[in-house]
Amino acid sequence: MSAYSPGESSACAEVSRIGFKTSIKLRGSHCVRHTIFLFGEAEKGDFCLPLICHSLSQLADMLGNPPGESKGILYAVQALMCGRDLLFFRVKEEGFSTQDYMKGLKILQNREISHQLSAICMPGMGNATIIDATQTVCHLYKSFLIIEEKDLYDYLTFQPPAQEDTEAS
Repeated sequence: MSAYSPGESSACAEVSRIGFKTSIKLRGSHCVRHTIFLFGEAEKGDFCLPLICHSLSQLADMLGNPPGESKGILYAVQALMCGRDLLFFRVKEEGFSTQDYMKGLKILQNREISHQLSAICMPGMGNATIIDATQTVCHLYKSFLIIEEKDLYDYLTFQPPAQEDTEAS
């Protein structure tokens, strides 16, 4: 199925011809690019600030190489290769910097960005509190949550610590 039909704008036709058919929906006569909000570590760039990225060269210039065990840049490359736009939110440590994740979610909840999000991606995040908070944002934007299989397992098997009776006898 083609994302371009005769009579649509030439911008839509050009995007369709270069292979982004799956990343574009036509609404009336406007092209809509899907945007992914991705939390991840990076070698450089501002912390806790969404950075828009449209190409691999832009990604490399703004964020540098992926540090150590980080998967954020790898997911960013996949998103860009599939023709998605990217809002990269740099955190200090993937899966552990919960305050950074909460800052990003607050930005999204307050609708401080003008992009319509298709998905929120959190590689390495299995923290139940963060994932629960993300559900509200996903409903707000009508978007998907992308996490890794091991993180989903951590989330689904999370057992809150048992609360002991502290009453004095």
